[in-house]
Amino acid sequence: MKTLILSTAALALSASFALAQDMVRMGTEGAYPPWNFINDAGEVDGFERELGDELCKRAELTCEWVTNEWDSIIPNLVSGNYDVIIAGMSITAERDEVIDFTNNYTPPDPSAYVAMSEDADLDGGVVAAQVGTIQAGFIAESGATLVEFATPDETIAAVKNGEADAVLADKSFLAPIVEADGDLMFVGGDVPLGDGVGMGIRETDGELKAKFDAAIQSMKDDGTLNAMIAKWEVSSQFE
Repeated sequence: MKTLILSTAALALSASFALAQDMVRMGTEGAYPPWNFINDAGEVDGFERELGDELCKRAELTCEWVTNEWDSIIPNLVSGNYDVIIAGMSITAERDEVIDFTNNYTPPDPSAYVAMSEDADLDGGVVAAQVGTIQAGFIAESGATLVEFATPDETIAAVKNGEADAVLADKSFLAPIVEADGDLMFVGGDVPLGDGVGMGIRETDGELKAKFDAAIQSMKDDGTLNAMIAKWEVSSQFE
């Protein structure tokens, strides 16, 4: 117990020190284009890289980028491996019990099913989703059989190799894949999930949350955020 208390205190001091020094570690997956991905130079790229850099600039913070696998991205934020999650994470009540969220930086993005046949059984068949996503939770309650994979690319591969009848994911992620692959197609209607996408922040970092909330709002107010959303085609724009 003593070790746990000391470790928690050290993490709190570390987080406070990072903010005091205007250095914020931005944690992302790096495997979910166009939201975030690793480019040919080996650097984090995509909508959230451009957005995160602009938010840090407006908040007068210096950012450094860290990649982390999706299935441990919340625990590693809480444990202090980085200060912010900016990884296409939808705001949900369940996640909000563990971490805080900034104001959303995209409106709710529709999810969609992709399959190799128009007759794919979405209600009683096997549907793939990335582990720990709102899509996985939706499938688990839908009556279909859920198969989860660690990465989004693996969910697509599961449909292609016959492990799953369909995949459910953000439509913005699926659209370029469907366009590039003649064997894949959208099936069924769009599925509205979540309350938009926000930055995940430790519950103890209220000052950091306030800085990013103000920066997000300033981008909404001057139209910069809508322009960036349109450029990367990640969701609908704010009205």
